[in-house]
Amino acid sequence: MVTPPDAYLDLLKDKKAFASIATVMADGSPQVTPVWFDYTDGVVRVNTAKGRVKAKTLTPGRPVALAIIDPDNPYRYLQIRGTVRSVTEDGADAHIDSLAKKYLGVDTYPYRQPGEQRLSIAIEPTSASGMN
Repeated sequence: MVTPPDAYLDLLKDKKAFASIATVMADGSPQVTPVWFDYTDGVVRVNTAKGRVKAKTLTPGRPVALAIIDPDNPYRYLQIRGTVRSVTEDGADAHIDSLAKKYLGVDTYPYRQPGEQRLSIAIEPTSASGMN
């Protein structure tokens, strides 16, 4: 597992930065989506609902890349490449609620749809580089 450079850890831990996550579709074409994320114990976690494109492309072992742009300086960013380590429903509702707290300042994710099943996806970095 790769640890991102210390000079960019603020983007992972302190700032309310969004990530653009890039995945590969079944036909080989790229797909990019802005996402909320967190970073714990060297792993980036994102969350999505079952049935969405991300849920279909973010499966264990698949490659993924993230570009995390500094909200205070859009010319500063961190790029992480990695693989999906795991996808789980266990704890996924609590995970999206914690992301809602980080990004919206609310205790419960307000956009949950009836019957929606959430997935928490862990991404293990294999490379990381930044630009100031």
